[in-house]
Amino acid sequence: MKSIQSKIKSKLLHRDRWGFLFVLLQPFCYNGTMNNLIKSKLELLPTSPGCYIHKDKNGTIIYVGKAKNLRNRVRSYFRGSHDTKTEALVSEIVDFEFIVTESNIEALLLEINLIKENKPKYNIMLKDDKSYPFIKITNERYPRLIITRQVKKDGGLYFGPYPDVGAANEIKRLLDRIFPFRKCTNPPSKVCFYYHIGQCMAHTICKKDEAYFKSMAQEVSDFLKGQDDKIIDDLKDKMAKAAKSMEFERAAEYRDLIQAIGTLRTKQRVMAKDLQNRDVFGYYVDKGWMCVQVFFVRQGKLIERDVNLFPYYNDPDEDFLTYVGQFYQEKSHLVPNEVLIPQDIDREAVKALVDTKIVKPQRGEKKQLVNLAIKNARVSLEQKFNLLEKSVEKTQGAIENLGRLLQIPTPVRIESFDNSNIMGTSPVSAMVVFVNGKPSKKDYRKYKIKTVVGPDDYASMREVIRRRYGRVQRDGLTPPDLIVIDGGQGQVNIAKQVIQEELGLDIPIAGLQKNDKHQTHELLFGDPLEVVELSRNSQEFFLLQRIQDEVHRFAITFHRQLRSKNSFSSQLDGIDGLGPKRKQNLMKHFKSLTKIKEASVDEIVEVGVPRAVAEAVQRKLNPQEAVELAQVAEERVDYQTEGDHYEP
Repeated sequence: MKSIQSKIKSKLLHRDRWGFLFVLLQPFCYNGTMNNLIKSKLELLPTSPGCYIHKDKNGTIIYVGKAKNLRNRVRSYFRGSHDTKTEALVSEIVDFEFIVTESNIEALLLEINLIKENKPKYNIMLKDDKSYPFIKITNERYPRLIITRQVKKDGGLYFGPYPDVGAANEIKRLLDRIFPFRKCTNPPSKVCFYYHIGQCMAHTICKKDEAYFKSMAQEVSDFLKGQDDKIIDDLKDKMAKAAKSMEFERAAEYRDLIQAIGTLRTKQRVMAKDLQNRDVFGYYVDKGWMCVQVFFVRQGKLIERDVNLFPYYNDPDEDFLTYVGQFYQEKSHLVPNEVLIPQDIDREAVKALVDTKIVKPQRGEKKQLVNLAIKNARVSLEQKFNLLEKSVEKTQGAIENLGRLLQIPTPVRIESFDNSNIMGTSPVSAMVVFVNGKPSKKDYRKYKIKTVVGPDDYASMREVIRRRYGRVQRDGLTPPDLIVIDGGQGQVNIAKQVIQEELGLDIPIAGLQKNDKHQTHELLFGDPLEVVELSRNSQEFFLLQRIQDEVHRFAITFHRQLRSKNSFSSQLDGIDGLGPKRKQNLMKHFKSLTKIKEASVDEIVEVGVPRAVAEAVQRKLNPQEAVELAQVAEERVDYQTEGDHYEP
């Protein structure tokens, strides 16, 4: 194996000698034809095994693959028909390179190294970021028992991996009660609480040597391997002695420990009598996708499984080998004593990837384990496709049925509008877009209502429809297949008037009425408008409900944002000489609108506001006082002109 890896390194250092093809002067043409330059380059491909490297227009590596026959494999990308995922890959290829190797195994190792180095976007990273918990006995003078997700070469003893941290914690709590490892951070000369309850012997006064802790570590290892009869016998003896000495509380603790060990036994499913650590691989392919399942068997017990689903572009067995190579590059995946693989996989190739015993079981318990992994892979893949089909039914099926109900072409693009205001303040409108039954958030739009004063919902709808579809006409934007108005007959008629009479567009318009509980109730459509019978359990009803909820949420959110921004400035709008900067200075100085109201004109002038503007601010914020002053001024004028009134 080392010789193969050294050869690969040599080839990576001298790529020219191994037949790299360099950047093309022209891009590929993917409209069904191919230029002469590409045809000639494809003719130069050898029939040897090796790796090929696809690049995009920027020279970035987007895919790395291996092949037993480079000529046949690389040509296959540019000839014949492909499924959608392969077409997406091919559409981006503007250059390719290749490296010739001496064997398929060499190509496999090289491919894994190239994927690791370049991380191409079309090479699925055949691993997840899952890190499994391990129970560790530290390599210290006074060892500790801890849970860790990082496996290091530090002399510590690692047990696992475990299904999740909860299972690991459960086992650790049990071990902490049985084995007196160090549990505190006190110096060795100072005893801790655990010492007093007999669960820690890691102190100077305990006089325990290294051999004592080594023997404990061995007992932990035996315990986790299922060899717990000796520990149970010891606990039973201690329970009997404690009961004989009338220490019933201590005896009860030993009894609880024995019961906890029994419970743990039942939770761990024994799969093999030889108590070996092994990984069991199985895979299944369908519709261009592959599912690989790995069963972790530790100390003869099936404790966890790893599941990965991804599209594949080569032969399934080849991509499976790539998966295995990447799998054991992860530090969290410890190499077991044995790896079980399906019958159709090249054993020698796996052996080159994993330095352990590789078995293709023919019969018995091991064969059953591999079949179980394959069966689970098939079930997982079928489940994925079933969910996809349901998703398609929810989206594509819903819009098709909606089109049939309304007797219009399938509404691929739906635009929906809703208005929002509170007592006419900060009126806004919002538009959401659904394409193929799914939200297209990049197409969402917000509108501040500019021409409407007060809570006039009809006028607001007229303005926003005119603005939106006037721009669609001017800029040649994609018109929707259906407009959905969040509102009743009045709002829909307003929208129709603008769309059909003013702009001369032919776009179907529907309305969604809510009931008194603000829930989607009726669909209005037609000329004149009529209620469209719609089943409450149909996918098209759920689609309309999602659209209505989404546009309402979007409008409300925008309105709240705008209102919070305007809560201060709106009360000071319309004052000559008071611009945004002076408003900001006022707020910065006084901290609140209430304090500005309470401030005198002189105090406002000190902030840098002209006196006339400061007086205007006071009149605007204190209208009652302004009225009272005006009344007093009128009375004084009367006293002076008429002369027959007494001054107070």
